[in-house]
Amino acid sequence: MVKNMRNKFDEQLELLNRELIEMGALCERSLEIIVEELLSGDLSRNEEVIRAEAVIDQKERDIEQLCLKLLLQQQPVARDLRQISAALKMITDMERIGDQTQDIAEILDYDTLGALYPEHVLVKMARTTMQMVTGSVDAYVRKDLSLVKAVLEQDDEVDDLFLNEREELIAVIAADRRNGENALDQLMIAKYFERIGDHAVNIANWVYFSITGSHGRDA
Repeated sequence: MVKNMRNKFDEQLELLNRELIEMGALCERSLEIIVEELLSGDLSRNEEVIRAEAVIDQKERDIEQLCLKLLLQQQPVARDLRQISAALKMITDMERIGDQTQDIAEILDYDTLGALYPEHVLVKMARTTMQMVTGSVDAYVRKDLSLVKAVLEQDDEVDDLFLNEREELIAVIAADRRNGENALDQLMIAKYFERIGDHAVNIANWVYFSITGSHGRDA
């Protein structure tokens, strides 16, 4: 009887893992589309990003219900409890990543920036934050603390890129106020990328907690 209950619990934990991976993949896919749009100037897939946000929201609700079911019915302890508690925190950050990616898509909808060169700050920020989201989800799947560390290190890179972009855009506006609206849109996009990076850090830190039982940086 006890063994059967444990087997059922393990199956539900595996379902939780699969659902988290799927939710993370949705976030990654949306960010990947944004990177492609920034590089090409082609916004034909923008609607996919906007639609994906609703799917991510539903995933959050589904996973939350599964976590609450596990907590109430199974009354987990120790590592199992940490894993479920971390999952509840992680989905909140993933949902916010979905929101902010949608916000970027909506800005691009009414202010097309055109094709940006690969070394443009926004492209660098987009690629780095996408790597951070992928890394944080992979860290959870693999229970790999080295991936957690890599995500935390990339956060400093994103912060530096944002500060550089802000200074450049202030100079652009100062030189000619007619550039103000476009510059402010670019600044908003950069800020959203910075926030996405912060949410990836939160996810990584909750992974650290689920593995070790203690909090990492900024959790």
